[in-house]
Amino acid sequence: MKELKQQQELVKTVHTLDTRYEDIGLLIEMGYEDEDVSVIEEIEAELKEFETAFEALRIQTLLSGEYDSCSAIVTLHAGAGGTESCDWAGMLYRMYNRWAERKGFSVQVLDYLDGDITGIKTVTFEVSGENAYGYLKSEKGVHRLVRISPFNSAGKRQTSFASCDVVPDIEDDIDIEIADDEIKIDTYRASGAGGQHVNKTSSAIRITHLPTGIIVQCQNERSQYFNKEKAMQMLKVKLRLMREQEQAEKVSGIRGEVKEIGFGNQIRSYVMQPYTLVKDHRTNTESSNVTAVLDGNIDMFINAYLVGR
Repeated sequence: MKELKQQQELVKTVHTLDTRYEDIGLLIEMGYEDEDVSVIEEIEAELKEFETAFEALRIQTLLSGEYDSCSAIVTLHAGAGGTESCDWAGMLYRMYNRWAERKGFSVQVLDYLDGDITGIKTVTFEVSGENAYGYLKSEKGVHRLVRISPFNSAGKRQTSFASCDVVPDIEDDIDIEIADDEIKIDTYRASGAGGQHVNKTSSAIRITHLPTGIIVQCQNERSQYFNKEKAMQMLKVKLRLMREQEQAEKVSGIRGEVKEIGFGNQIRSYVMQPYTLVKDHRTNTESSNVTAVLDGNIDMFINAYLVGR
């Protein structure tokens, strides 16, 4: 039913674009026949909207990977640098929330750890919506911020790093057996900013997969049982991706190499001083409007990545 609904929406979008294309053609014909130059402005506006909608549809057709239609589980980690990096991780978390809101996607926090003074040390959240993973897989990597530090009384320029990891939320049952002696399960009290993100009961779960060192955490649900169930599902997804990487070249880029959160490893730089520029180092896509990008306008970077793959 989910796939049927997606196909119906796609057909509806194509029909709408076809109708708009015909309407633009009629406007042009009427302008010629009536020698009315006043319609030029209307035609240009309609054509711009059509091009935007057509480009969005074109990008959607590129999302044909095995997991692209899935929701996404995103984890942000502050890099070295203490308060600065925690603040930067918080800014990225806000950026992805605003982007998801514009897309009509929902966001649910699964795990959250505040910074000591401000921002976020680490956060894991699920972005639910059609092709959420297909879009967000482009954000996987280290993100670098350059600005005048608001936490430095000397007003010096500061460079901060945060990492973003993205995996698909595979809803199907995953046929992976995990022996009890392969995992370590810890329970702890959930934490969040003023109770806004998660509950504060001692129901949070941390699972460590001993053979691989993979750690997953969940503290969103009020029940320890459901937190454990969600954490186990996340672990199975990561193990499945790891095994598929080893077995087939076609999915070798699904998680990518885990790199150190520091200089030389960034996929994108956000420079606020001495000039303003956001640059993706993989595609060379740039924007001088840093404020808009940090407010969630990241589609230009996502689309450039998808087109270039």
